[in-house]
Amino acid sequence: MSLKDIRVGYCICGSFCTFEKSFKAAGELTAMGAKLIPVMSFNSATLDTRFGSARDNIARFEQIAGTSVIKTIVDAEPIGPKKMCDIMVVAPCTANTLAKLALGITDTPVTMAVKSHLRNAGPVVIAVSTNDALAGCAKNIGMLQNLKNYYFVPYKQDDYEKKPNSIVADFTLLPQTLDAALSRKQLQPVIL
Repeated sequence: MSLKDIRVGYCICGSFCTFEKSFKAAGELTAMGAKLIPVMSFNSATLDTRFGSARDNIARFEQIAGTSVIKTIVDAEPIGPKKMCDIMVVAPCTANTLAKLALGITDTPVTMAVKSHLRNAGPVVIAVSTNDALAGCAKNIGMLQNLKNYYFVPYKQDDYEKKPNSIVADFTLLPQTLDAALSRKQLQPVIL
C-alpha cells in the first residue's frame, strides 16, 4: 500500500496513554509517503502527564510530521477552505471529542479541523480511545458510525475485567483503515 503524497490531517486528543501508539502510527504513515498536517487539542498540547510533557509531545509530533503543530482554532479553520487535506485522522479520539463531533460542537483545534475538512465532504478516520465507550459514550460512537464520511479504526475492549466499558482502536490498523476510507469503505471487522 502506498500513501505517497496523500495529505493527512493528523489530530491528537488527550488520551495520553495511547500517545505512544499514535506517534508510532503517524511515523508509519510518513514512511508510506503520507504528508502529515499535525493538529493537537488544547489538552493534548498543554497538559503534562505521567505519559510525558506537553512540550516533549509537541516536539515529537513535529519531528514526525516535519512541520509545526496546529494548536489553535484559528489556525485549524483554513484546513477546509484551502483544501489542505485529502483525509483527516483523529488518533486518539477521546469520548469528549467523539461527543462534540457527534453533536457538531466546534470548540477545539481538533473539532475545528474536522469540521473544516468535512465542508469538502472529505473522509474522517476515528481511532477511538475511551474508558466509557460501552457506557455513556456508546451513543456517540453509534451516531458517528452512521454518519456519512466517518470511518473507524477497528477497536476492541482493552481490559474487559478491570475496565469493562473501555475500548481502544488497534493503531496498527490505521494505515489499512486510512486506505479503505480513501476509497469510501469501512475496514472490517470494526469490532475485533
